[in-house]
Amino acid sequence: MRNDVDLKAIFIGDKAENGDFYKEQMDRLMESHFGWRKDYQPGDEPSITLDDQRTPEFLATKEHIEDVLDQVDSRLRAGSIPWASAGRYWGQMNSDTLLPAMLAYSQAMMWNGNNVALESSMATSEMEAEVGEDLCQLLGYPEGWAHLTHDGSMANLEGIWYARCIKSIPLALAEVVPDTVAGKDEWALLNMSVDEILDICSKLTGDQMEAVKAASSRSGKNIQKLGKWIVPQTKHYSWEKAADISGVGLDNVVDIPVMSSYRMDIDALDKTIAKLVAEKTPILGVVAVVGTTEEGAVDECHKVAELREKYAKQGVNFYFHVDAAYGGYGRALFLDTDGSFIPYDQLDAKFKEHDVFHYPVKVSEDVYNGFKAIATADSVTIDPHKMGYVPYSVGGIAIRKQAMRNIISYYASYVFEKSVKAPDLLGAFIIGGSKAGANAAAVWAAHRVVPLNIAGYGRLVGASMEAANRWRAFLKDLTFDINGTPVVVNVLDNPDFNMVDWTFQVKGCTDLAATNRLNELMFDKDSYENGEVYSMGFITSHTTFSKDGYGTSPEPFIKQMGMSLDEWNKAGQVTLLRAAVMTPYLREDGIFASYSEAVKAVMQKKLEQIIEHEGSAVGA
Repeated sequence: MRNDVDLKAIFIGDKAENGDFYKEQMDRLMESHFGWRKDYQPGDEPSITLDDQRTPEFLATKEHIEDVLDQVDSRLRAGSIPWASAGRYWGQMNSDTLLPAMLAYSQAMMWNGNNVALESSMATSEMEAEVGEDLCQLLGYPEGWAHLTHDGSMANLEGIWYARCIKSIPLALAEVVPDTVAGKDEWALLNMSVDEILDICSKLTGDQMEAVKAASSRSGKNIQKLGKWIVPQTKHYSWEKAADISGVGLDNVVDIPVMSSYRMDIDALDKTIAKLVAEKTPILGVVAVVGTTEEGAVDECHKVAELREKYAKQGVNFYFHVDAAYGGYGRALFLDTDGSFIPYDQLDAKFKEHDVFHYPVKVSEDVYNGFKAIATADSVTIDPHKMGYVPYSVGGIAIRKQAMRNIISYYASYVFEKSVKAPDLLGAFIIGGSKAGANAAAVWAAHRVVPLNIAGYGRLVGASMEAANRWRAFLKDLTFDINGTPVVVNVLDNPDFNMVDWTFQVKGCTDLAATNRLNELMFDKDSYENGEVYSMGFITSHTTFSKDGYGTSPEPFIKQMGMSLDEWNKAGQVTLLRAAVMTPYLREDGIFASYSEAVKAVMQKKLEQIIEHEGSAVGA
C-alpha cells in the first residue's frame, strides 16, 4: 500500500482541512520566486525606490488595489457554487481540485510562461512535453504524441482537423506526385488508411511534402469529397462547431442512434457504414465517446475497432477518434503500477489490493474493453480539467503516431526556427496560439503526485465512481410523503461511469408533462437559478432527453416511470436531474449517510413547497 496515493492528502478539503499546508507551501513557493527576482543581477538599480513607495499616489494606488480585490472576493463568494462540498453539490463537472495542481499553477503563473514560444517558457514547455508522454502512456500510444489544449472543444476541433487533413492527402498526392499512388482511382484514394498515407509521406522530400500539404484540404479543395463524419446521438455539442469550422459541414455529420444503455448502437453504425459504402459515399471518420456528459456512457470502442478492421478488408478505411474528454482518465483504473493493462479476470483482486472501492462497484466487461480499445483510435480527446482534477481550463489531445502531426504542421519564423531542436515546437502543430505555461505546470504536478495508474488516478477515479454508485442506490430506495402525497424517485440505471440521472414523480402520475414540470421546479430550487446558492443544502443540475435528439433510447426509462409511449410521443421529452459525481470524499459509510440524510431533508422541504403551490400542475 506504500505506493497508493492517500486521497485525503491531495486536496485542500471541503472544510479546508489541509488549508494550513496549502498556505505554507504557497508562502514557500512565493518566497522562492521573489528571491529569484532579487538574485538576478543584484547590482542593478532598483526600479521602484523607497521614495517611490512613500508618495501619495503610490499609497493611494495600493489602497485602490485592495479595494478592487475586495470586490473580486465579494463577487466570487456571492457568485460561486460550493463545489468543494463533500456531499451537497451534485451537479456539473465541478469538484475539489488537486492541491499540488493549484499550487503549481499559482507558482508557474508568476513566471508568465507562454508555451507556444520555447524562449519564454523553457521549463513549462518541457513540462508539457512530459505531460504529453504521460497521456500517451495512459492511452496506450507508444508511438504517439499529445499536447494540452485550451479545452475539450478545441481538442475535438483538432481531431476533425487531423482527419480532414490526413484523409485529403491522397488526392493531393495524385495531383503533386502521382507516381506515389499510381493505379488508385478516386474511391481508392479516399479510402486509404492513415498508416498507408503516413508511410507514403515519410518517403517524400521536404519540398514534395510542402507541395502536397499545399494541395491538401488546407487549400480549401476537395473537402466535400472526403465524406461523412459519423457521431453518436450523445455527441458533445462541440462536434457540430468543429464540422462547421473545419469546412466538413453539418450536412456531412451523421448521427448514430444510441441504445437504452446510451451507448452508440454498433449494429446501426454497421448498417450506416454499409449503406454509405454501397452508395460509394466515403467515410471521413467515426467518433466514439468514452464518458458521455449527460448519461455517463462508455461507447464500445472495441466494436468500432472491429468494424474498422472488417471494412478495411473491403478496401474501406476511415479515421477513428475517441472523445474521452470526460472519461479518459478512467483508463488509469486498468493500468497496473508497471504500466501494463490489467487482465479483466484480475481486476477485482487488483481493486482490493489497492483499496480502490469500499462499496460494491462492478465494472462490466464492455466498459473494460471500451477503455482498452482507446489505444486503437487515431486520436483521443482527454481533458485534465475534468477527471484529471486540475483547475480550468486545460484540455488535451493525443494522436496515435507522432508523424501525424507533420501533416498539419505550420511554422511561424518569428516564434521559432524549423531547425531548432526543442521539447516540442507547439505552435507548429496546434490550432491555438499563445497558451499558459501554468496549465502545463498544474497537470505536470498532478501527474507526479497522482500517478496515472491504479495506485494513483485509478483510486481517485474509483472514488468518484463509488460515490456515484452509492448515490444511485440511495436514490433508488427514496420515497417521500408530502402531506399525504407520495413522491417516488426514478433512477436512470447502470451508467458506465460516474454520472447519475433521476426524476421525482408523484406516485401514480402518468402525465409526463406534469412530471417534467415537477423536475424543472426542483432544479430551479436546487440550482444557481435560486440565487442564494451558498446557503442551499443541496445543489444539482439537470438535462433533457428529447425524442428528436435521443430517438427511442429513453423509452425503457419512460416505461419504468409507468408512462405510456403515447405519453412520451406527446410530451416529446423527459426532464431529469443530473449529477456528475466527482467528489472524492464519500468513501466511508458514516460520511455518506450523514450527507445523504441531510440532502434528503432538503429534498423533502423543496417538494413540500412545490406541491403546496403547484398541486395538479405537477401531478399531485
